[in-house]
Amino acid sequence: MDLLKNRIKDDMKSAMKAKEKGKLNVIRMILAAIKQIEVDERIELDNARIIVVLDKMLKQRRESIKQFNEAGRTDLSDIEEAEILVIQGYLPVALTEQEIDSMVGKAIADTGATSIKDMGKVMGILKPQMLGRADMSAVSVVIKAKLAR
Repeated sequence: MDLLKNRIKDDMKSAMKAKEKGKLNVIRMILAAIKQIEVDERIELDNARIIVVLDKMLKQRRESIKQFNEAGRTDLSDIEEAEILVIQGYLPVALTEQEIDSMVGKAIADTGATSIKDMGKVMGILKPQMLGRADMSAVSVVIKAKLAR
């Protein structure tokens, strides 16, 4: 099995050789986050858990960008945007709006969801399928819109 962690380590070496400071810093952050969990839980992370870590890092950066933009600090939001691009390079290909829409429709049908109260059931089905491939806050907006009809 090709471990995502090995690819990240290889990219770190390449970034060092190419003197790509920005990319190198982000890769080091990724590896530190992975290592932290491995040490805390005394396990070796598989690709699925690494994707969870990367998805969490993306979510943090999106939130930071929103706050920086509200504060008028585009210089800081630009840095976060650059970090997002590096992190996304290790995630599976993002889902299109049409794919998200059809997956949400199928999940609603599968769970028999009829109102916002059923949102947890729908999210429960979608989250494992979409992890690392879609912004779950955007997905929840789509679910709410469909259930509100």
